[in-house]
Amino acid sequence: MSSPSAVPRLVVAAPSSGSGKTTVATGLMAALAGRGLAVSPHKVGPDYIDPGYHALATGRAGRNLDAYLCGPELIAPLFLHGARGCDLAVVEGVMGLYDGAAGEGELASTAQVAKLLRAPVVLVVDASSQSRSVAALVHGFASWDPQVRIGGVILNKVASDRHEELLRDALEASGVPVLGVLRRVAGVDTPSRHLGLVPVAERRAEAVQAVAAMAEQVREGCDLDTLCALARSAGALPDAAWEPPVRETGARDVVAVAGGPAFTFSYAEHTELLTAAGADVVVFDPLRDERLPDGTAGLVIGGGFPEVYAAELSANEPLRKAVAELALGGAPVAAECAGLLYLCRELDGQPMCGVLDASARMSERLSLGYRDAVAVSDSVLAVAGTRMRGHEFHRTVVEPMAGAAPAWGVRAPGRRLEGFVQQGVHASYLHTHWAAAPGAARRFVERCRTS
Repeated sequence: MSSPSAVPRLVVAAPSSGSGKTTVATGLMAALAGRGLAVSPHKVGPDYIDPGYHALATGRAGRNLDAYLCGPELIAPLFLHGARGCDLAVVEGVMGLYDGAAGEGELASTAQVAKLLRAPVVLVVDASSQSRSVAALVHGFASWDPQVRIGGVILNKVASDRHEELLRDALEASGVPVLGVLRRVAGVDTPSRHLGLVPVAERRAEAVQAVAAMAEQVREGCDLDTLCALARSAGALPDAAWEPPVRETGARDVVAVAGGPAFTFSYAEHTELLTAAGADVVVFDPLRDERLPDGTAGLVIGGGFPEVYAAELSANEPLRKAVAELALGGAPVAAECAGLLYLCRELDGQPMCGVLDASARMSERLSLGYRDAVAVSDSVLAVAGTRMRGHEFHRTVVEPMAGAAPAWGVRAPGRRLEGFVQQGVHASYLHTHWAAAPGAARRFVERCRTS
């Protein structure tokens, strides 16, 4: 086991989305875990779905590294926190290697995270429609930023032995070694939907098979020993691991956290922060459980796909009534995106909890992107004037967009008021990462005691 600051690590990146980095990263995690290594899985950016597959591959919580949401200064500490006790870490990138937050230069890009982690990069290239040109592409990515160390390339979707030979010949003079060659095979693709891949929680058996197929493909096509050696070339980081601030509280209040197939979007640090602040976190499934956990003093409902399960959520009338009673009684409730929809009167015509005087419906328009926000109203998460960064990711519309006491004033695109604050409820489309604002969890748990 390596020292926490010197854990061997690799960043798996690509020239663009769709190149196969999720297949390679997940397959590499599973293949190394199959060797008996404790593998720490990470994902650059705000995406919730890929970390679910990473967790399946490694048996550890998938963790996000987002320099926009958390700030560049927290990237290495959060990485070290997640990688504690591990033999090796694999970090899956986002979009193309140098793509970051729009208009913000390298901020939140895979390249920036690789530099902050002092980690070598493995570039996954979709070679399906090129031969000699691959050398120019790899040369460009390797030389664009001298601080980004591309330690090797994995060629994906290679058609034949002859195609592989042409690619290897072209890359021989580039100085970037070929660490793997993958053919197009059945079984590794995962189904997509209106917001990307279908989460693991919705297709557990099929997801297990897909991850196993990814691992087999990487084992057969990649040089695992050389990849491990490359990971070990990453030096120690000067940072200390992030720790959730612990508060001694004596008796612990129960905070119920929605889970199951309809509510799969959550950052691992949120539960850790709630626990450290003095909560006893209990996960429940709104699709199946007809009542809240015993002693529930607060409720957290994160993101997910309630629109896919609207009929089932609506049919669970006992739980909808329990949620409404808890919220209307003044207990703290934090709802993000899917949670916001669940608290509305209705979703696509199906009755929901009715906590908010608003209705929700599916839309053709995708709302996606980072957001700068300021708290408009005092709430269970923040005092008015608190600045937060978040992201939106949905194809739904809530009418009205904001209540009498809005949750946030949001910039980008344009300026608008968004969300609802009423009694103990804070409901909004905005996904936030509480590690950037640990006072949010502490404030929420304190409200559990006083409500």
